[in-house]
Amino acid sequence: MHAFRSHTCADLNKTHVDQTVRLSGWVHRVRDHGGVLFIDLRDHYGMTQVLCDPDSPVFSQVEAVRSEWCIRIDGSVKARDESLINSKLSTGEIEVYIRDIEVLGDAAELPLMVFGDQDYPEETRLRYRYLDLRREKLQRNMILRSDVVASIRKRMWDLDFREYQTPIITASSPEGARDFLVPSRQHPGKFYALPQAPQQFKQLIMVSGFDKYFQIAPCFRDEDPRADRSPTDFYQLDLEMSFVEQQDVFDTIQPVVGGIFEEFGGGRKVDQTWEQISYKDAALWYGTDKPDLRNPLKMQRVSDHFRDSGFAIFAKLLEQEGTEIRAIPAPTGGSRKFCDRMNAFAQKEGLPGMGYIFWRESDGEMEAAGPLAKNIGPERTEAIRQQLRLGVGDAAFFLGGKPAAFEKVAGKARVAIGDALKLTDQDRFAFAWIVDFPMYEADEETGKIDFSHNPFSMPQGGLAALEADPLSVLGYQYDLACNGYELISGAIRNHKPEIMFKAFELAGYGADEVTKRFGGMVNAFKYGAPPHGGCAAGIDRIVMLLADEANIREVIMFPMNQRAEDLMMAAPSEPMADQLMELGLRVIPQD
Repeated sequence: MHAFRSHTCADLNKTHVDQTVRLSGWVHRVRDHGGVLFIDLRDHYGMTQVLCDPDSPVFSQVEAVRSEWCIRIDGSVKARDESLINSKLSTGEIEVYIRDIEVLGDAAELPLMVFGDQDYPEETRLRYRYLDLRREKLQRNMILRSDVVASIRKRMWDLDFREYQTPIITASSPEGARDFLVPSRQHPGKFYALPQAPQQFKQLIMVSGFDKYFQIAPCFRDEDPRADRSPTDFYQLDLEMSFVEQQDVFDTIQPVVGGIFEEFGGGRKVDQTWEQISYKDAALWYGTDKPDLRNPLKMQRVSDHFRDSGFAIFAKLLEQEGTEIRAIPAPTGGSRKFCDRMNAFAQKEGLPGMGYIFWRESDGEMEAAGPLAKNIGPERTEAIRQQLRLGVGDAAFFLGGKPAAFEKVAGKARVAIGDALKLTDQDRFAFAWIVDFPMYEADEETGKIDFSHNPFSMPQGGLAALEADPLSVLGYQYDLACNGYELISGAIRNHKPEIMFKAFELAGYGADEVTKRFGGMVNAFKYGAPPHGGCAAGIDRIVMLLADEANIREVIMFPMNQRAEDLMMAAPSEPMADQLMELGLRVIPQD
């Protein structure tokens, strides 16, 4: 017999009755039933109930074991009584009578329990992540992640893509976040960078004549953490294709991502039609460039109804340039209680509040109620109702000002209204391509022009488009949104040096600086670069959605905490003095 096991803890059933077996695993829990000891023995594959009665020669040894001890047992398989069968376990028809036991590894007092669903502080969970990972939910999440990655690889190979690896130590590149820098011992005073993405390398692969590339790529960005973003590193499905237009990329990646959600989505509906929405429309309708389309609500401009109206706050606001009023329809939200609740929500988000109108029945007729309705009068109120297609029992909420100041809160309010009124379909994955991103944005304080998205994207209209107002230039850039999260970002690339130099010039980068920072790619484009494009899909975020988790740390094996610390491995740590000396570095203490 094998030294540790003849079967896993998920293998045994009635066909093994009367066999002598050997199992190894962890003590999930111990129960004493009138002197008979029952142990739920757990390994990676499942659970088997083993028991020991006082007649067993090893009863005293079994009495000593505690939760999470790692043990090996030999025993005889017996069928359970019909009334005691546990249909929730694959091994629920049998139990194993212990005849011999060996403690492979005992356990100290546990800082967190593996058995059950107790909630523990994040600090405890991350410091003892190896224990946290023994819990059923996390085991399930990590298996899901592995299966998703394997399925992605197969689907990409089936589409005639091949996987190529790109460097991990490279040069700094602007990808919208801070680099992690790596000092060079052989070149004192110079630094490598961990790649924020394999952006330049995958473009160079296309220049090298490879037609289709993909990689499950690690990416490193020194970012502030969020629930859906790691503060240090993440993995993405990175792909690039030659001789393609934007739609070709969409047509390639949709069956891959859609197929993954169908395969691992647990039966939830997966949208087959992926709408294409301009960035401008997404901001107007949803207040975000990653809308949750499970929520049917669309915001609309209603400025004209308030211009020169009796509601002085909005009327005066609209006299200022660049301001507007937007409405969020709220079907079935027509009660003062609900309206006051949403007004309080806006105040918690830092706004003075949200104006509202709700429609109710009064003396057999429809009546508009609320302070706004009284101020603007029945004619304007009725025009708003008709525009928003609302009726008795419905409401509308209003926000005004410069869109940049209220758009984010409006988007949150739309989500909160959809959830509160149960309008959002929770049993669905809804996808949309966000397209036509602006190439540039202006700093509100300085007016300085800079890239708003990927700097290596092709401007729509090519070189001629760059002769116009930079803020009017759109790029062949696109994101895929799903259920309120950005899953994919990509672009058709700028493969012409003259367009690249001009694009960077508008953002304040001279030709010398572009050549210095991106010389490898600029030089490569002088030697017959093909039109190419691609995208990258966030693996962690995809698995988070499939696992129905709200925090990305639940699907990462060893995540950092909110302060970008690894509590288990004590990172980041202070370097040794001889390490700093070897690198020619000195740490300056912070005040």
